[in-house]
Amino acid sequence: MGVPKRRVSHARQGDRRSHAALTLPRLEECPHCHEPKQPHHACPNCGYYGGRQAIDLKRTTDEAAS
Repeated sequence: MGVPKRRVSHARQGDRRSHAALTLPRLEECPHCHEPKQPHHACPNCGYYGGRQAIDLKRTTDEAAS
């Protein structure tokens, strides 16, 4: 069974994990409602993608009352 001969230092451990950092998702402006959205995704605010209504969003009771 493979067992390490020496302890791995913190520096070497960090070098191995250097590509595992999390990045924030890139955002762009929705051309329909001008809210930030992820590229190549339907807008979570209005549901538009590619100039047309792609998904129907459920309305909350607060929005329906006003």
